[in-house]
Amino acid sequence: MTFDLSIREALLVDGSGEAPRISDVHIAGDRIARIGPGPSGTREIVARGRALAPGFVDVHAHDDAALLNASDMEFKLLQGVTSVVIGNCGFSLAPLRPGGAQPPGNASLFPGFGERFRDLAGYRRAFAAARPAVNAISLIGHNAIRSRVVGDEEREPTAAELGEMRGHVQRALEQGAAGLSTGLIYRPGRAATSQEIIEVGRPLADYGAVYATHMRSEGDRLLESVEETLSIAEGIGCRAQISHHKSGGKRNWGKVKASLARIDAANAAGADVTLDAYPYVAGSGPMIEYFDLGAIDLILAEAIQVASCPACPAYDGRRLTEIANTEGLGLAELVVKILRLPGAERTVAITFLMAEEDVETNLRHPLVMVGSDGLPNPEGRPHPRLYGTFPRVISEYSRKRGLFSLAFAVSKMSRLPCERFGLSSRGRIEEGFFADLLLFDPDLITDCATYAEPKQSPIGIDLVLVNGELASVGGRTTDVRAGRFLHFNR
Repeated sequence: MTFDLSIREALLVDGSGEAPRISDVHIAGDRIARIGPGPSGTREIVARGRALAPGFVDVHAHDDAALLNASDMEFKLLQGVTSVVIGNCGFSLAPLRPGGAQPPGNASLFPGFGERFRDLAGYRRAFAAARPAVNAISLIGHNAIRSRVVGDEEREPTAAELGEMRGHVQRALEQGAAGLSTGLIYRPGRAATSQEIIEVGRPLADYGAVYATHMRSEGDRLLESVEETLSIAEGIGCRAQISHHKSGGKRNWGKVKASLARIDAANAAGADVTLDAYPYVAGSGPMIEYFDLGAIDLILAEAIQVASCPACPAYDGRRLTEIANTEGLGLAELVVKILRLPGAERTVAITFLMAEEDVETNLRHPLVMVGSDGLPNPEGRPHPRLYGTFPRVISEYSRKRGLFSLAFAVSKMSRLPCERFGLSSRGRIEEGFFADLLLFDPDLITDCATYAEPKQSPIGIDLVLVNGELASVGGRTTDVRAGRFLHFNR
């Protein structure tokens, strides 16, 4: 057999979680053809003990529009990410009716993107035409479905509307979706009852698909929200994924231990629940969704840094407290001012609400995967997780703090998400699997993105392969666009 690429003397961190070992890996076409000794390929790379791992999978991405209009996907590729799960938090670019209602959050999650897709098949065709550099698999967003069928009215849907919404889920699953996502703090999804989600999500059970949720609360009512998630998954008869697990607000720090214990107990009793988290103490999202303009939460306002404010770019990268002092405004007055500016729905906030101990607790848990939750917005100063999430798990939490082994870190960023979200024959270095790989120096790999200067790529990653093609070399993307739009469990 002729190999296209041979990687010699690599430290195989193969995704299984087992101890790394030195071996050769040979690639033919888009697959791993042989592990171990073999004749030289057309091209040969001598790794000299650098780590070879399966490509990382960002299980909580908002790259739906970026895959189409920023197809080099540099901010993900240079982290070693070869696949992304899109359609999270209830927001997806399908199914939307041209000229019809669009979920309010789309303005900040997909800024400047106006194209609408009637179904996932339409998005798949646009993906093929854009030729992105990474693979993607999609969830279908409840907010998108609700906006299409009910509009932005925060009311219960009629029986006919429930049936129509369920039909959209069924169609998306037929077209390859990995599951249904909800964003229960966002409009219009926050109006949905648990029973509505169960009724809309019933097709998930027949496909073995996933119910992924941005829960109704990630702070004061975290534990109650976990119970709701367990109830919904049981009602549907499906697996569940809790998105960006956290306990926000100082009075809630430490609750993640109780939350994880409840999930462990539920799983022991027959449930099937996993989670994801990011390795930072700050979150980020559309600022307008966080505040009631009639009763400004001052504790929240004190924790906010502006990522991007299109109407006033001078605010970008600054804390609200600093801006208020400079302008001689009260904090509540400033929040109201910002959220009444033109285009306020596109203003993105960074929220410093989490405890470092909780981040560590999350990342140590064997059922917690890694998701960046990054918002690929070219404006302002985005959260550094957009550029640094995956190297940071290795450099900060594995190498520096010693919370877990390199093999454990790689497994939770590759094998576990592929198995959970139906990325077949990916996530492990195994003969016959797709050659989504990264070669890196485990002693050097480091995230460089900061809150002050977020748009900085990591160091220590030598190359990234997507479907057997060299997608980045030496910290630079190539012209190859080998990504594929994946079908759940196919």
